[in-house]
Amino acid sequence: MEHFNLSEEESALAGMVREFAEGVVAPQAYEADRTHTLNMDVVAGMGELGLFGLPFSEEYGGQGGDYFALCIALEALGRVDQSMAITLEAGVSLGAMPIYRFGTEEQKAKYLPDLLAGKALAGFGLTEPEAGSDAGATRTTARLGGDEWVINGSKQFITNSGTSITRFVTATAVTGESNGRKEISAILVPNGTEGFTVEPAYDKVGWHASDTHPLTFNNVRVPAENLVGERGRGFANFLHILDEGRIAIAALSTGAAEGCLEAAVEYAKSRTVFGSSLATRQGIQFMLARMQQRVHGARLAWHHAARLRDAGKPFKTEAALAKLTASDAAMDNARDATQVFGGNGFMNEYPVARHYRDSKILEIGEGTSEVQLLLIARALGVA
Repeated sequence: MEHFNLSEEESALAGMVREFAEGVVAPQAYEADRTHTLNMDVVAGMGELGLFGLPFSEEYGGQGGDYFALCIALEALGRVDQSMAITLEAGVSLGAMPIYRFGTEEQKAKYLPDLLAGKALAGFGLTEPEAGSDAGATRTTARLGGDEWVINGSKQFITNSGTSITRFVTATAVTGESNGRKEISAILVPNGTEGFTVEPAYDKVGWHASDTHPLTFNNVRVPAENLVGERGRGFANFLHILDEGRIAIAALSTGAAEGCLEAAVEYAKSRTVFGSSLATRQGIQFMLARMQQRVHGARLAWHHAARLRDAGKPFKTEAALAKLTASDAAMDNARDATQVFGGNGFMNEYPVARHYRDSKILEIGEGTSEVQLLLIARALGVA
């Protein structure tokens, strides 16, 4: 299936990333998944293509593009390897974007050039053992003592936090109280800072080649100027970042749904059952048609949300709709593709098996499906 209403430049980008995904990313995906290894050569390749700098201005080394361009790349990557796609998505949305949006000029000049070139990665520490969807329940604290923040607490499920090129993590922490409510700020913590421990990587159900760790802060001291954005605005600022990130996850999910569809169609045509092609069975035909319906709807949803965002128009509800629609499509298509493959679909050597394991997190990360439903209900005025 093809995108629609793309500019010549956008079409060229889609073709370039799809070629990279098929020629470079896909061949290593099975082994990377099997060994739980993020292939840093592929990350470097994405950097050389300029993918990490797509939605950023040229002033800091970006490509001068927009969020739609990033989502085109994420869909193409998600089609063959979700782990590599989420590495890019998190590197941009959670690593570089908070600095780009809210950082000081000094922070931007110091960190953005390498982040946008793919020479460095960064994570965003929001989620905690007791603060997931309820991020306002943050318990990590940061106390300002003289010209230093002293940070204590822990974070979990933090992407790109422990790679060989991870430069820092931006962590949310309670920095005080205002009108009886927690004042939550965002603070940049460089990797290697004394007391900051990147714990061993998780043993996950999926996204095996994505780098994900819990983090511990034990009297971590960083300069006061490592505050990212205004004091007390850390949580509010991150919610804005999260709205954008939901469009990106929707694009990644659309790619995953499309990858499952393409694999299922090819397999159904080539598989002979009771003397004829599996694709001649009406039950299979209807299943494949439903899969294509989901891909089409998911793509329409993220296109709409991304265009609104890039036009400077409100997009919060549309981002929630896109994320909900596309993540459902990815999970449903992964299930159906596995069914089409039969026993082979249960074998990890087949991409549909990897998509089956990988896709579930798309309904959880960057806002669960239930959170998206709540946001949509609020927009309707019924919640």
